[in-house]
Amino acid sequence: MTAPAHRTPAKVDAFSALTICLTADLAAIVGEEPPVVITENGFINLVERAMYALVGANRDHLQRACEELEYALGDLTDARTLTGADRHDRLARARTHLRYAIETTR
Repeated sequence: MTAPAHRTPAKVDAFSALTICLTADLAAIVGEEPPVVITENGFINLVERAMYALVGANRDHLQRACEELEYALGDLTDARTLTGADRHDRLARARTHLRYAIETTR
């Protein structure tokens, strides 16, 4: 009898984890179905489209969400060129801004 095969979980980097967790919520802001597969560039583009969807909002909470998306966009763009702890820090900041923006739109 052979031992059962152990599956090693696939390693997911922080950018991918962020993308997996927040894509559906961002797609809802822009009124789209969430993509099945999305790249880092595609995710940044989705954040930008969500920001522009809220740009003309006349409601204070939606304007705040738009600002948070703008901050997140900057952090995500910076994170693409960083490595190690610096990248992780920028992605953590982006995650905070994205979560706040998503919660604010609800």
